[in-house]
Amino acid sequence: MLLLVCLANAHLYLYGRGVGIHGYPSVDTLSGTDRVVTLLQMTFVDGRAFPMFAVLLGYGSAQLARRRLEAGATRRAATTLVRRRGAFLLLFGAAHGVLLFPGDIAGAYGLLLLAGAGLVVGTRSTALRALVVVQLLLIVGLGAVAGLGEDPSAAEIDLVQGGPWWMEVLWNAVAWMFGGLLGLALEVFGAVALGVLAARRRWLDEPGEHLVALRRTAVLGLGSAVLGGLPLASVAAGFTTLGSGGLALAGVAHAVTGYAGGVGFAALAGLVAARCAQTSSYPVPVRWCLALGRRSLTGYLLHSVVFVAVFSWWAGGFGAHAGVASAAAVAAGTWVVLLVVTARLQARGRRGPAEVLLRRLTYTGSPAGRSRGVSAR
Repeated sequence: MLLLVCLANAHLYLYGRGVGIHGYPSVDTLSGTDRVVTLLQMTFVDGRAFPMFAVLLGYGSAQLARRRLEAGATRRAATTLVRRRGAFLLLFGAAHGVLLFPGDIAGAYGLLLLAGAGLVVGTRSTALRALVVVQLLLIVGLGAVAGLGEDPSAAEIDLVQGGPWWMEVLWNAVAWMFGGLLGLALEVFGAVALGVLAARRRWLDEPGEHLVALRRTAVLGLGSAVLGGLPLASVAAGFTTLGSGGLALAGVAHAVTGYAGGVGFAALAGLVAARCAQTSSYPVPVRWCLALGRRSLTGYLLHSVVFVAVFSWWAGGFGAHAGVASAAAVAAGTWVVLLVVTARLQARGRRGPAEVLLRRLTYTGSPAGRSRGVSAR
């Protein structure tokens, strides 16, 4: 699934040209191949990957809280543990957003856990359902704006291009605070709530018991994401043109069905898990993907290190010359490298370094950490 994140972020590192819808280069700078790749990414990836990971974050956090409660922890202790995890995830996101990529999502996830730990651990669902409804209403407005205008955060890169590297760091700090942190938190809080609701029904814990619902969710979610994403994708790729009203409607359709696509991808993950549960021997590609999935935070941070080294004007400089297709190729290649690295860690029985650090910070000094000890592996 980290492949989707790599593909969603790569084109945002391109600079030195006009910026169009969702941060893609303006249509007049796209080659034929770039247009096809833009169409595919806007349809299947953009606005679909982050809601998927937000659903999984909510699910995993509720799962963590449930396990602590089942182990005898008080509700207050479980809430504190989720809040600590969110706080340190926010710090990870701040470092990542300021130093590498202002579109960081980890900080937004951490902020949501920090603010909503009580809802994650609680038993009532009314507030969570209300958050989902509010999110859908907000997404309608955000989608309309996204369909009409350029991405200002992507365009501003030209203001610091050619200066010292610390100018980009300063710009990253501002862009991350208002775009990556607050902006993305406003876009995905409903998906986190959906994940918590799904965890209470154990959809991914017991996928074999929910196969019909998972299949229906995957088909409807991904199908609607494709149909709803195509209108805006075709405009971004230069295959069609729309007036301002049409662009607003296309933006709404892309955003709302992107949520459905994110939920559909999460359901697809549950179906894969159910399939894997039927056998104890996985093919090599599946084992490698599982290894990366268990070290997703490490992989997420490392993909930005690679992108900065390759694309940044003060490092590799490829962002000035690459097209969307070339950027997608770099994204896919980076994902393959991450697969190999995390597979080697898996073979040695080691966790990802980011996961180890987050675990230490979360549990050290907490009642849960004192009762169980914290392993570095």
